[in-house]
Amino acid sequence: MTGEAMRRRDVLTLLGGAAAASSIRPRTAHAQQRMPVIGFLHLISAEASANELVACRHGLKQAGYVEGENVAFEHRSADNQPDRLPALAADLVRRRVAVIVPYTAPGILAAKAATTTIPIVFNIGEDPVRHGLVASLARPGGNLTGVNFLVLEVTAKRLELLRQLVPAAARVAVLVSPANAAITETTLEEVEPAARALGLQIQVFKADTSGELDAVFATLARERPDALFVGTGPFFTSRRVQLAHWATRAAIPATFGNRLYAEAGGLMSYGASLADAWRQVGLYIGRILKGTTPADLPVVQSTKLELVINHQTARILGLTVPPTLLAIADEVIE
Repeated sequence: MTGEAMRRRDVLTLLGGAAAASSIRPRTAHAQQRMPVIGFLHLISAEASANELVACRHGLKQAGYVEGENVAFEHRSADNQPDRLPALAADLVRRRVAVIVPYTAPGILAAKAATTTIPIVFNIGEDPVRHGLVASLARPGGNLTGVNFLVLEVTAKRLELLRQLVPAAARVAVLVSPANAAITETTLEEVEPAARALGLQIQVFKADTSGELDAVFATLARERPDALFVGTGPFFTSRRVQLAHWATRAAIPATFGNRLYAEAGGLMSYGASLADAWRQVGLYIGRILKGTTPADLPVVQSTKLELVINHQTARILGLTVPPTLLAIADEVIE
């Protein structure tokens, strides 16, 4: 082969390689673009929702989806400022995510206002029909569906269990988060008659920031209530270690809404299994990604409840846990 022929062969080889590379790149980019994106709309932050995300990933994996392999996550966080949620929801819509997963009622309402076409999968403790999120539990009727876990329905039971553990309690402080307005309002509607039925006096305290929590703690240290009932919400969950440790240091028996508090050192928790509820959210996301429409997915009512008692904290507080409570506890932390 002549030198000229060899040079021509080398040029053709290079051109052929470049053409092959150019034909591969668009397909790779196209494959990346086709990976569905799930948009999470947080009232606090993704970090504050870490446990929920773990459970959601578990449900997604059961449905055949793994983050980074065949599905991607996008997070938008409002830093506990509900008025930021509408703009963040609109940003996810512009991003053209495949599914939106909002936290709390304000986030769900913001997502609902932002789109009527992108599927929205929620996890809410309040009644989604009452809040106008779906037409009915069996037939959601729009682009929203999800999980309704029990929170407010167990308020009276939480007080009753607290009374069993602290039979001498007469004055109970109730701590709520105004930023989560809907659930706070309904919590107070439930807790007041439940307290009257048990002969308990309640005093309501409100906090949405660390500074406000410090102020509440200072007041409680002076007034020394017999027990503390902590409401539900992402802000309190994100501060669960602070809440649990403060109550123990102040020697005030406290009851919380889910097991994360008891695991962090809180005395007692009773409420829905959030891990199970968020796993079901992941399963629903997976079904939607496979083509099922939200209107065809009835709202799941997650009724799995857990009573968790931190026996070590009880001993620190000088409390003897009645055998009847130990017998019905789903877990006793030693």
